[in-house]
Amino acid sequence: MASLTPIVDSAVDTTSNYPKEAPKRTFGLAGLKPKILGVGTAVPDSSYTQEELLDKFRVADPKVRSVFLNSAIERRYLTLPPEGPEGIRQPESQGQLLAKHRMQGLDMGNRALNECLKEAGAEATDIRYLVCVSSTGFLTPGFTALMIRELGLDPSCARLDVVGMGCNAGLNGLTAVAGWAAAHPGDLAVLVCTEACSAAYVFDGTMRTSVVNSLFGDGSAALAVRAGEAPDGSCADLPELLDFASCMIPEAIDAMRFEWDDEAVKFSFFLDREVPYVIGAHAEGVISRLLAGNGLRCSDITHWIVHSGGKKVVDSVRVNLGLTVHDLRHTTDVLRDFGNLSSGSFLFSYQRLRNEGVVRPGDHAVFMTMGPGSTIETALVRC
Repeated sequence: MASLTPIVDSAVDTTSNYPKEAPKRTFGLAGLKPKILGVGTAVPDSSYTQEELLDKFRVADPKVRSVFLNSAIERRYLTLPPEGPEGIRQPESQGQLLAKHRMQGLDMGNRALNECLKEAGAEATDIRYLVCVSSTGFLTPGFTALMIRELGLDPSCARLDVVGMGCNAGLNGLTAVAGWAAAHPGDLAVLVCTEACSAAYVFDGTMRTSVVNSLFGDGSAALAVRAGEAPDGSCADLPELLDFASCMIPEAIDAMRFEWDDEAVKFSFFLDREVPYVIGAHAEGVISRLLAGNGLRCSDITHWIVHSGGKKVVDSVRVNLGLTVHDLRHTTDVLRDFGNLSSGSFLFSYQRLRNEGVVRPGDHAVFMTMGPGSTIETALVRC
């Protein structure tokens, strides 16, 4: 695909472990660095292996079955369409899919947020800024307003809904959360990524939709952030958000897109087969800017949290950044156990890293997500 030919970043020194010189300006958090207080995740009650999904939808096409069974995914949490006569799954209208997006997105988001707040030692009423991220449907009012009502948040809580930015959007939302927290020391800011990906499926038997249907799962994740001391005066030794860097690839703007399908009478997601290679080719440039802007090199990064976008995407990023399979163990494990969870995937991996108990004070970590645009988003964390 000629339009997706990778462009070499002139700032990258390919003879060294990332550039000797690179643009130093990235996001540039001013003042106190926001700290991560807690993380929480949630999924639906029902999960299925890839084989079970093929059987439930009676998929016999060997090419489609191969896509499912060679995806490096073992199980996904989904809310499937209801069964009709003879156990056949019934088609869902766009209205029914939007209702699923609202119901499942709100339920999972509330549960992830409550788990996050419990770890942070905070209450819902402590939240002063709420950012909700989702790309699996459209609501007005959005998830922020619904959560404020259902969870009893202070109605004066500032809020932002990030809609339609895709799998990279978790870090776009975190950029907003971190910036707000840095400007409001002592106040609690929270990110919630809630994606009911089963509310964005089209089942028409084509290879285009089968690739999407083989990959995505439902899930929500939340992260609590505060800059400065807590109201009780404590200042715990917690991970700090240091910086952010982005890279959009304009020539690949159509490589991942959500568009209306006249035949199916619903929205359908499209993934170009070249996406993994385009993302991989541009990964080093954005990481170079992130690290050089903070006086670091790739060898200074102890922990890598990369979006579980799919086996080919993860492998392409790993090869282009010179990482090991061990470096991306949590990324691949989340892909195996949940599939691609869209915007919240990286927080599922971060939670697994936290639970592993190997992080030491002073370690540096990189978060990386990628999605429509085509876009790569990154964050630098000091543990």
